[in-house]
This record gives sequence, C-alpha cells and structure tokens, in this order.
Amino acid sequence: MDAVKAAGWSEEAIYDAVTVCALFNFYNRWIDGTGVSDMGAEAYAMSGARMKAHGYAPPGAIVVSK
Repeated sequence: MDAVKAAGWSEEAIYDAVTVCALFNFYNRWIDGTGVSDMGAEAYAMSGARMKAHGYAPPGAIVVSK
C-alpha cells in the first residue's frame, strides 16, 4: 500500500481500483457458477459494428418486442 501511495495514488483512487477488481472477480465467478457461455467471435463483431454506428443505448431504450 505504501508503494502505491508513494506512486501518487490517492485513497479514493486505490479504493476505486480495489472495487473494480472485486466486482470483476464477482462477475467472473457468478458467470462461471451459472453456466453462462461467452459470445462467439461473430457476435462480438456484430456488437462492435452496432456500437460503432450507434454508440451505447440510453437506459430504457432497448425494448424487446413480442
């Protein structure tokens, strides 16, 4: 911890970094535990093309139609 502070990191920055790491650890374990599978390369490419063209959708903008 002293080395990180000596490198110029604030308490808040350290807290944020630890929090992000902890959340990703949780998400990975949750995904592994529930059996959710990864998207294939083609799905990632399609998602990337969509995001390049349209960006992130605002909350509530994606509605599943029946």
